[in-house]
Amino acid sequence: MGADHTRSAPPTPPGVRRILVVTVVPLFLATLIAALVLWPRDAPRPEAADDAPRYHGTVTRVVSEPCPPNPAVPEGTPTAAAGPCGTVTVRVQTGPDAGQEVQTPIPAGPGAPRVEVDDDIILVSLIDPEDPSVSNYNIAEHQRGKPLVWLAVLFAAAIIAFGRLRGLAALGGLAASFAILLTFVLPGISAGRPPLVVAIVGASLIMFVVLYLTHGISAQTSVAVLGTLASLVLTGLLGLAATGATHLTGFGSEDATTLSMFRADVDLHGLLLAGIIIGSLGVLDDVTVTQAAAVTELRHANPNFTRRELYRSATRVGRAHIASVVNTIVLAYAGASLPLLLLLTADSRALGQIVTSEFLTTEIVRSVVATLGLIAAVPLTTALAVVVSTAGRDDAGTSTSEPTPVVPRPARDRAESLRALSTPPTRNTSPATSSGWPDPDRSTDTTW
Repeated sequence: MGADHTRSAPPTPPGVRRILVVTVVPLFLATLIAALVLWPRDAPRPEAADDAPRYHGTVTRVVSEPCPPNPAVPEGTPTAAAGPCGTVTVRVQTGPDAGQEVQTPIPAGPGAPRVEVDDDIILVSLIDPEDPSVSNYNIAEHQRGKPLVWLAVLFAAAIIAFGRLRGLAALGGLAASFAILLTFVLPGISAGRPPLVVAIVGASLIMFVVLYLTHGISAQTSVAVLGTLASLVLTGLLGLAATGATHLTGFGSEDATTLSMFRADVDLHGLLLAGIIIGSLGVLDDVTVTQAAAVTELRHANPNFTRRELYRSATRVGRAHIASVVNTIVLAYAGASLPLLLLLTADSRALGQIVTSEFLTTEIVRSVVATLGLIAAVPLTTALAVVVSTAGRDDAGTSTSEPTPVVPRPARDRAESLRALSTPPTRNTSPATSSGWPDPDRSTDTTW
């Protein structure tokens, strides 16, 4: 997460560093204490499912054949032509029949995998309820372990090859993010903790670890941390107000409804707010790091910028960034919900009813709240970065402790200047050294 800005920032005055340490360290300690208090010590364990045994196998032969007519279905209907039909020969790799070849029917139906020879698949052993001693194999799905491993290796290799040590740190931050999500945020919500509080604490913990691990411990990173933390809290409050004003319950998707059947104690309204906060964190830290770096670079490029000029210049960078990020957020939410959005286009209800439905209103609130949080992050982070980068200097951009003396420009006679411009340059003919080579210490600049 975040942008890469490798140029070292100018040294921050000791007083400003002390103020940042006094501000950031207590916030980090408060986040750790809150995480320890909310840590899910009594999280419910997943119930042991009575699933059918699953084994690995490799397809060695596929034989297709016409499907027999189904007398229960009228001829000519789409269901009557359901298929494909035939048998698949599979060499079993694990389980009691390892090394043997078994026959299974070709998978059919919506979402059934399409198998070919040499495909690595997963077999499910189904026991006949009338005769428990009889079992049959069916193909459940493809094995995806090896492709996922190769994708992960390619992903890590590309990041490390391009980012080197910074890329390695980014991978460490990504691992830390997933570790916090899997060990604190998700179990905490499952244990009945307030989802909004758990999400803010978990996102803050991710932010501290990822930003300092990826971008190093510096005043610039501390500014991004403070801007991100303030924007996260503001995003949570905006989400709370928006979901309350639109009377969202959190049951806007089939997944939420299914979750309520298995975990009736989970607050789905709070879970909706938690999703907004976690989803906006990745873009938030990118915006805040970019704004802090933009202020530092502008200050380095023109030390004579006043605070107002520096703020306005960095804000223009933030506007361009926000303009592209807004489209990213909306398209990300739309892409994740594309099947349901496509289903809504076939809805015969009026457009006003569709837009104000629970599902579509939820997606609108997600996008609007996340965008408002990002917009607020730009002026907050920029203002803080301007204060930090100009600390110890007056508003004209010079140091307040040691004013720069103004050296008057020596006056020259006009005739002398014209004569110097019209005279051709003379070559510096310094004597050569004893070895015959010119003196290496002499200047190679021509004199006018």
